[in-house]
Amino acid sequence: MRIAILASGHGSNLEALMAAEKNDELGGGKIVLVVSDNPDAYALKRAREKDVDIFVLEKKGFASREEYDKHLVKKLREYKIELIVLAGFMRILSGYFIEEFRNNILNVHPALLPAFKGAHGIKDAFEHGVKVTGVTVHFVTDKLDDGPIILQECVKVGENDTLETLEKKIHRVEHRLYPAAVSLFAQKRLVIDGRKVKIAAIR
Repeated sequence: MRIAILASGHGSNLEALMAAEKNDELGGGKIVLVVSDNPDAYALKRAREKDVDIFVLEKKGFASREEYDKHLVKKLREYKIELIVLAGFMRILSGYFIEEFRNNILNVHPALLPAFKGAHGIKDAFEHGVKVTGVTVHFVTDKLDDGPIILQECVKVGENDTLETLEKKIHRVEHRLYPAAVSLFAQKRLVIDGRKVKIAAIR
């Protein structure tokens, strides 16, 4: 299965996914392209080091989000991409893009959805004073952080945790849970049933 990773920043989840592929832990999935809207993203350096093709598409020069996404879809089609994995991609995808790859886009969120949606899931949960937060991997729909949930894992918030220590705990879980979800998808074991995602047994 041909996979594209979309990333805007540091790319730690990209690194975890590439490591999982190297260890044959992506269910036969192969990362063939890394896309970024930020030419300075460290994720691009990570991709180059692993000889993965990169494509930079900055937002400037496009009249609308959909026009941007049409150019992006064209490149993804050229690479025959079957799965899109969002790894810190800081652009909201248009309805056009989501329809083009319906049920073939995954995202990881650093909280237990549907709680603490949005760009600051760890900080919002920490400041709210929760005792337990976590990580969610879900399908992407046209509603923010609202798609059917594939995997979730809890992370306890200790009394001595700071925002920084909680972030590290969350990221460790992300780096394990996200490759597991991608592997399930690549093995065609994910079955969407309304709001729920069922995990089929290995055939």
